[in-house]
Parts: sequence; structure tokens; C-alpha cells
Amino acid sequence: MNALEVRGLRKRFGRAVALDGLDFQVPRGSICGLLGPNGAGKTTTLSIVGGFLAPEAGTVDLLGQGPFDVMVHRGRVGILPQDAELPPASTPRQLLETWARLQGLGAAEASRATDEVLDTVLLRDRADARVGTLSHGMRRRVTVASALVGRPELVLLDEPTSGLDPAQARHLRDALATWRGRSTVLVSSHNLAEVEELCDHVVVIAAGRCTREGPLRAVTRADRRVVVRLAPPFPPGRAAEVLLELSADDPRPLELATTELLRTLLGEGALVVDVRAGESLESRYLADTETRPAPG
Repeated sequence: MNALEVRGLRKRFGRAVALDGLDFQVPRGSICGLLGPNGAGKTTTLSIVGGFLAPEAGTVDLLGQGPFDVMVHRGRVGILPQDAELPPASTPRQLLETWARLQGLGAAEASRATDEVLDTVLLRDRADARVGTLSHGMRRRVTVASALVGRPELVLLDEPTSGLDPAQARHLRDALATWRGRSTVLVSSHNLAEVEELCDHVVVIAAGRCTREGPLRAVTRADRRVVVRLAPPFPPGRAAEVLLELSADDPRPLELATTELLRTLLGEGALVVDVRAGESLESRYLADTETRPAPG
């Protein structure tokens, strides 16, 4: 079953076409990366899914219960908009406890959920500071926490690590990884290396249309393709890279085929310096988006 299904979404802003019949789905329990160049329609998509914008055509189904409805999805869906602003006079603890209560948690449960999510975003020590005194990165972490508080079933995050330093971004990725299988997380991001590390499912959109979607291993062909890099001197007939690509009718698991290839290479005296499954997400992404025509 899917946590999110998007079918035929269309949206214009004046003459500009933001979404042009967008279709994709996000499996339950996955961490899914939503990828695309600037202007591809990622933020518009999340805004429609989250109920902030109405589409001109198409449907959205969240958790099998139709489009976003605050009474139906309260406590089940968490949302981080791209440019969320916070009241400067409030504290992170006040804001998060209020959001938790609005999600349907009781007072004691909201307090526990707030402490948990403050730890997740490394802000327990600034929980009672005024938002106006926090740095940009700290404020961003509060907005991320607002989407995570109470551990909703589906979380929509628009550029969650934007403005975070590398250590903070790493900690947040590690925390989100623990949600795999328990909640569904949809992350819109330009950071392909981050998506490749964190996500197990990806959706690529360009010019308001889906150009590719599926499990990360299938998208990067990590389930059918291995490149073995060798160091000189190379065995007779071998080059610096040896490609193994299983055909559709090859019944062998990639792991078995790779083991057989490595045994052959080592038997020939090859010096193996690297083994990489599939292609990089970057190469697949660029192939899908660089030449995509604009709609309209």
C-alpha cells in the first residue's frame, strides 16, 4: 500500500505551467527523495499535497484517506514548508508543545514529544530561548522539528537540511533514517548525495512531470549493474574498468554474479581497487532533467 498517491496534478500560475499532469506514488514506510531542478514543481507539489494550494486538475490521496483534511489527517501528517517563519517572541518549547497539542496530543504526551524532537534537532539546550535570538540554522531546525513532533505517519519535508552545517545535517539524516519502516518521509532536496545516502525510493520531476520513479536501487541500476575498477598492470584484454550488467533474463542475483566476476579477475592476477554497484544518482538525475522541454 502507498502512503501517498498523486495522479494527474495540474497547476498554473498565470501563463506559467507549474505542474503538467504529475503522477507518482510513495510506498508506506519508505524514505523518498523528491528531486528536480529549480522550477520543476517540487514546492508546488508539496504545497498541494499539504493542502496549502488547490490543484486545477488531478487527485491526491494521503494514507488512503483522500486529499489533505485537517480533521482526517490531524496527528498523522507532518509538513515542513519551504519558507516557514516563526514568531520571534515565542520559544521552541512553546511552539512545539502547541503544535503537538494541535496534532491531538495531551499535555503530558505533548511535553514528552517536544523533548524527543528537540533532541532530534539538537536544540534541547535552546528550548527556552526566544526564537528571535536564534541563528538562522537554529530556526530552521525548529521548523523541521515542527514537522516531526509526535512522529506522524507521513512527513513532508521541503529542503530540511537547508541552512544546517554539515554536522547538524548528518545528525538529522541519521535521525530520519531511524524512521524507515515506521513512518513515511518525503524529502524534497537538491542534495543528490544526501538523497542517495538517506532514501530508498526516489521521484524525479522536470517541467511539472514525473520523469522517473522507483526504488533507489532500481533507479541507479544497483540491482543489475556493477563496475569493477582495476589498478595497472591490467591482465591481458582488461581495461581500467570492467562492467558487469545483468540482462533481464539472467536469473543470477547480482551478488552472485559479482562474486563470480571477482574470482575470475583475481585468478587473472588483477588488482581490484574499487567495486561500485550501479550508477550514481547524479548521472541518472542529469539524464532525466538536462534536456527536458518546458511544458505549455
